Amino acid sequence: MTIAPRTIRQLTDTVINQIAAGEVIERPASVVKELVENALDAGATRIEVATAGGGLSLIRVTDNGGGMPPEELPLAVSRHCTSKLADDIHDIRSLGFRGEALPSIGSVARLSLRSRPEAADSAAEISVEGGRVSAVKPVAANRGTTVEVRDLFFATPARLKFMKSERAETAAITEVVKRMALAFPHVRFTLTGSDRNTLELPAVPADGEGLLRRIAQVMGRDFAENTLPIEAAREGVSLSGHASIPSFSRGNAMLQYFYVNGRPVRDKLLTGAIRGAYMDALPRDRHAVAALFITLDPALVDVNVHPAKADVRFRDPGLVRGLIVGAIRHALEISGMRASTSGADAMLAAFQRPEQRAAGHAAPQRYTPPPRPANGWSAATSPTRPLEMSTAPGFAEPGQAAFDVGAALSADARAGEMEAAPELMRTPLGAARAQVHENYIVAQTEDSLVIVDQHAAHERLVYEALKGALHARPLPAQMLLLPEIVDMPEEDADRLSAHAAFLARFGLGLERFGPGAIAVRETPSMLGKVDVPQLVRDLADEIAENDTADTLKERIDHIAATMACHGSVRSGRRLRAEEMNALLRQMEATPGSGTCNHGRPTYIELKLTDIERLFGRR
Repeated sequence: MTIAPRTIRQLTDTVINQIAAGEVIERPASVVKELVENALDAGATRIEVATAGGGLSLIRVTDNGGGMPPEELPLAVSRHCTSKLADDIHDIRSLGFRGEALPSIGSVARLSLRSRPEAADSAAEISVEGGRVSAVKPVAANRGTTVEVRDLFFATPARLKFMKSERAETAAITEVVKRMALAFPHVRFTLTGSDRNTLELPAVPADGEGLLRRIAQVMGRDFAENTLPIEAAREGVSLSGHASIPSFSRGNAMLQYFYVNGRPVRDKLLTGAIRGAYMDALPRDRHAVAALFITLDPALVDVNVHPAKADVRFRDPGLVRGLIVGAIRHALEISGMRASTSGADAMLAAFQRPEQRAAGHAAPQRYTPPPRPANGWSAATSPTRPLEMSTAPGFAEPGQAAFDVGAALSADARAGEMEAAPELMRTPLGAARAQVHENYIVAQTEDSLVIVDQHAAHERLVYEALKGALHARPLPAQMLLLPEIVDMPEEDADRLSAHAAFLARFGLGLERFGPGAIAVRETPSMLGKVDVPQLVRDLADEIAENDTADTLKERIDHIAATMACHGSVRSGRRLRAEEMNALLRQMEATPGSGTCNHGRPTYIELKLTDIERLFGRR
């Protein structure tokens, strides 16, 4: 095909803005993100977002920020006009800085901008429709700014074909607001509209306790109850936030929130760091829940990678990754033994009647009889009548009437009962009372009942012992009869050579063999027969992406986990009382023993108060 030569010409401002909109405004959620960022940069403490039609029909963002005088409104809807950036592009201390959002939105939608500074007596408004800017006119408005966007992408109808359903776009907007709310707990967010249920996130103090309350508002009470505080700093980079215990995980990474200097970001480096931190605590198909905040000098991170400002690039990615992995692993170690509260909740729900679960009751409540009728006594309404099965909860006394109690238990029937020393009752896992189904240890503390999976618990204990022994000294290596020569790009060979000393500790001996090859002379004995070229190339790829060589360590830890699984106490084995108590004491002394090597919980704890509610005693 022959292309006829054409004369170079300057594009119109409308076309330029529509091109920019293709990068900045991907969907309605992108509009909400840009407008909320502007409100936060203006110092707003109250932000209200209203939508209709999944944001395609209407998006309205109202804030109580500083506002803009009338003479600045035309500049606000012009490209590359901003109050947030000086001459140094590397010193960015605001969420927005490119000056492209409002003109990009105005080029593909009907936009109106109404603003009033605090000291002004009245407000002013400017409108942009498909790139055509109207004159500024006076209007009545409260202090702050209101931006209204209608008929998004009406000027570029082809973009509408790529939008998802109204429900999906509504959910994406909700997710954007939640992500912004996590970073700014002191700001009140309200999200309303005809296409959604109202979401209100009240402002909370901007401290550790306030952040945890905001996390509970956004990510749920369950996460707040199963979280570990994360605090660390190294070489000018500080990390804070919360991460879940291993037994509290999800099937995807949607509930992993990352912030860099208050900016919500998506970054493969940060996601990989979370995966590395939980490497031997979660299976590969499970993901931790986390909200992590990274603070560092703006000169050490580039937020201008993409116009949407969601991607960042760190000057020292290895430092950031190592800080996250080290901080989370340290938190897991010092947290000791913890099990997810969701396991106990699920167990309590299993004991409830189906109609109670359908009604959403968190726990059965004591039955309250109706008041005495004023018109006399009747058997149907008497407060002293027998409780009805249809209204009695779970194990409450009327529910027990359906069971034949039978003869009293004899002494021989209590063969599994075990006496315990009082001091064992005061330990976290208590004293072993019985073993049921030759796999579950039932223990009692002063205020709870504990059920332990003996195989899963011992598997974790054996694995931690094996791992400690393996990493305490260099691993044995197996000398190859003939060195394996692996050809690869020169830059990959350079990376492997730089990490040769680290790899040698795990039994992999390699050295440079010319400009574009690596000679492998030793492999870890534990791996047995191994595909050397594939292993070396995988290591080179990981070093290139994360500046680490953890692939080899992962393989060795996987072998240790397999050995632990086969070498631990098997299901079906009867244990003596002293063996069960010894297992409980080892669990209390081993970090991470709340989950097995596969991420499953090793024990469930039921508080006495919850058990009493099941039986209608509370």
